[in-house]
Amino acid sequence: MQGPRCAYLVWHPSSLEHDTGPGHPETPARVRAILDELRSVSFGDRLVWREAPAAAETALLRVHSADYLAFLRRTASRGGGRLDPDTVMSEKSWEAAIYAAGAALEAARLALENGPAFAAVRPPGHHATRDRAMGFCLINNVVVAALAALEEFGASRVLIIDWDVHHGNGTQDLVESDPRIRYVSLHQWPLYPGTGRAEERGVGNVFNVPRPPGLPRERYVADLAEAVDRALDGWTPDLILISAGFDALAGDPLAGFTLEPEDYATWVRRWRGFGVPIASVLEGGYVPSRIRLAAAAHLQALID
Repeated sequence: MQGPRCAYLVWHPSSLEHDTGPGHPETPARVRAILDELRSVSFGDRLVWREAPAAAETALLRVHSADYLAFLRRTASRGGGRLDPDTVMSEKSWEAAIYAAGAALEAARLALENGPAFAAVRPPGHHATRDRAMGFCLINNVVVAALAALEEFGASRVLIIDWDVHHGNGTQDLVESDPRIRYVSLHQWPLYPGTGRAEERGVGNVFNVPRPPGLPRERYVADLAEAVDRALDGWTPDLILISAGFDALAGDPLAGFTLEPEDYATWVRRWRGFGVPIASVLEGGYVPSRIRLAAAAHLQALID
């Protein structure tokens, strides 16, 4: 008889050392709240905790230029600084970034080899482009994981689902010419960063779902599910990677979607039915008391 299904929680203490400064919404409290919630929920031995390795330079260079990575290292070594009006580095931010990317890599590997995984780390990544930090993001964690899955872990096709309320402009820029990857994004429109129109299709591998704020939550749930179905029509991935931002929750200060924690579980249960390995990577979400519940709900759905 098959034993109970388990999932992996991949994290690293450096996520708590990335200091964005007073008043910034992207704080260590986000990850701390999620970890506290996951320790309090009765997962038992069905949730396996793993400390992430640092991402190898070769994995980072598939996504970002050497000059850009050197710039990030140099900025941290000088004590940090403001990279744009929203994006900040501190002395410990480079370390946090390479371990966050490493957590995404490890989550992808575990999903393909063992069982579903969630990388609960920061800084987030989906706004980072090849040569630019933006939107709180330094390294594009989910694309690092996707390309490692394709180049190292034996996958031939990867589906990235981005349910963060902001469009993952960096992710789209990095994958829109690669037919091995399909990208589906539900996001508020108009909203930062101003990308993600439905007509942006890449090489036929981009499926954007821009929606206004304030719709009934059932509409958002159904529209993303339908877009994923379209992306999978005649195309079966070997791995699903979720850019798991929880800022589409009702009450998030940076947006106006209306989701509740159980909506993330609804999506995960649906996609588990495809029989494809799933790994998720934390992106946004700025009310710690809310995102902890949504993170736990989606992880429970990965296990059940």
